[in-house]
Amino acid sequence: MRISVFGCGYLGAVHAAAMAELGHQVVGIDVDPLKIDSLAKGQAPFFEPGLAELLERGIRSGALTFSTDPEAARGAAVHFIAVGTPQQADGAADLRFVHAALDAVLAIAQPGDVVVGKSTVPVGTAHALRSAVEQAGARLAWNPEFLREGFAVRDSLEPDRIVYGVAEGDTTSAAVLDRVYAELLIAGSPRMVTDLATAELVKVAANAFLATKISFINAMAEIAEVVGADVTQLADAIGHDARIGRRFLNAGIGFGGGCLPKDIRGFVARAEELGVGPALDFLRDVDAVNLRRRDRVVALTREALGGTLRGRRIAVLGLAFKPDSDDVRDSPALDVARRLAAEGARVVATDPAAVETARPVAPALDYRAGVIEAVTAADAVLVLTEWQQYRELDPVALAALVGGRIVIDGRLCLDAQRWQAAGWQYLSPGRITDRSRALLGV
Repeated sequence: MRISVFGCGYLGAVHAAAMAELGHQVVGIDVDPLKIDSLAKGQAPFFEPGLAELLERGIRSGALTFSTDPEAARGAAVHFIAVGTPQQADGAADLRFVHAALDAVLAIAQPGDVVVGKSTVPVGTAHALRSAVEQAGARLAWNPEFLREGFAVRDSLEPDRIVYGVAEGDTTSAAVLDRVYAELLIAGSPRMVTDLATAELVKVAANAFLATKISFINAMAEIAEVVGADVTQLADAIGHDARIGRRFLNAGIGFGGGCLPKDIRGFVARAEELGVGPALDFLRDVDAVNLRRRDRVVALTREALGGTLRGRRIAVLGLAFKPDSDDVRDSPALDVARRLAAEGARVVATDPAAVETARPVAPALDYRAGVIEAVTAADAVLVLTEWQQYRELDPVALAALVGGRIVIDGRLCLDAQRWQAAGWQYLSPGRITDRSRALLGV
């Protein structure tokens, strides 16, 4: 099929490349000429494992092209809208890019085309857009994305579910999307057809649930610190309950990125607009718990360094909001690094992929290319993004480089006994600390 994808940011670029990989003829459209030039050369404008190879194959085969001209999408039977919906000051989603993309699509759409929303939008958006699409003789469907940064290529080609939201009585759009995803359906990917509103809710409801689960275990971490419990063992124990499960029960400095924080705040704002705000009041607490974990890691560092950060050299390992990504949007790691610097610390920071994305956001930090340069002469080392290479660090080798053997495991991803055996003072949120020892008299 001929397919267009309007918006070639994180979502759109991955989706366009995946559609070409599935055998379709795909054109990606974006207003940013630098981004389009990069993609047309097979160069991903952001770090995502496997994407560069996917782009190269699609471009080499001729199945994948990119353009700034919407006219290049004329003749496509399916037009995906995959633009961002950034958060506004009041927490609500900014839909300007969605409307702009839809205007561009409708300017070239032909009768019978299917316009498919993939952007995460407030529930009710599709209903508001539907009349304009139908006036152009096209059909509107909503096909939410469930991409995890670091796993986006796999999630596109091996999805755990595919959801179509269609208008009542519209069997044509579902049939067209079945052709789009034929290879995935044959491979066994589950398929659901819902109404438009349900499809819009699926993504934000899933993110709200995941955020709640993460904040729950972080709330337990606050209790564990005070009573002398170990939050990781707690998570392991309750995670054996099949009704709960162990995934997303990892305590630490909390969630971030371009989806979970934005989506839960936008969900709350939309609920208020719909007159059902109290239904989502709990998400405000979820957000508050999440932000409080950043405060705790800063406090833990301050306590470990004798009550002040001023003039201390602190190595920060990890700037991206999660491993296998260069995304620093609402990154807890970068936020903690900036807070440490604001209190007078000299923060020497590194990340395998996110140094260049972090630099313009936090220019006051001292950036280094690798771990050795970052930790040399450091008074404390903070592991704030759980990259595999940080999990595997040799505490004995690092002990010879640092100024002070203090490690703060912000992601609870290190082997505490191994680090302690190497002579390090190991600290992490959610495990017993000097504060809890004093309270317990141990």
